[in-house]
Amino acid sequence: MSNPPRVAIITGASQGIGDSLVAAYRKHDFAVVANSRTITKSDDAMVLTVPGDIAQPGVGQRIVDAAVERFGRVDTVVNNAGIFIGKPFTDYTDEDYDAVTGVNLRGFFEVSRAAVPAMLRNGGGHVVNISTSLVDHANSAVPSALASLTKGGLNAVTKALAIEFAGRGIRANAVALGVIRTPMHDPASYDTLAELHPVGRLGEIDDVVDAVLYLENAPFVTGEILHVDGGQSAGH
Repeated sequence: MSNPPRVAIITGASQGIGDSLVAAYRKHDFAVVANSRTITKSDDAMVLTVPGDIAQPGVGQRIVDAAVERFGRVDTVVNNAGIFIGKPFTDYTDEDYDAVTGVNLRGFFEVSRAAVPAMLRNGGGHVVNISTSLVDHANSAVPSALASLTKGGLNAVTKALAIEFAGRGIRANAVALGVIRTPMHDPASYDTLAELHPVGRLGEIDDVVDAVLYLENAPFVTGEILHVDGGQSAGH
């Protein structure tokens, strides 16, 4: 009997980077459990879609339980779902705070906490967090304190998990992004956003996918914050 496929859970999987990550992991022979708040059933029998808001308690466990029930294991979690609200610090509302921390922090916590025990049963696994270079290189033209608050937390916990589980076969890494050409951004803003990067262009979704797959296939790399940002974090 053939070995069961490795299984990746990907959040924020209905469009943009997440949708492309689903396709990329399938090309690498993973089964995929794809989550977003609203996601339709896949025609691919090896892609299980699980709708749900990961900011809500219990949803992360439900996603992991569905993965184990359908495919028998969990090997990788890509915490791709995220909310970005850019505005001056004192303009943020309680609703903004709840929305951003709910998805960026609670969502990471919900899914990853549920997935790690499943990974340990397999002898190891991989947690990948999608972060932002604004954590390292704040920009007065892009006020975004809630992004720094939450994604900075993800950077910190990436290293914490890498060390906590290094002896038990689980790796943890993050990919810190510049501005990527996705449906999140108005095409009219592309030229202005490109100027945020020393290389003078936006990142492409394939740049992100390639970085995640590099980390997936790099067994000696853990605790890494890999910047995919056109040089943004190095300076300007």
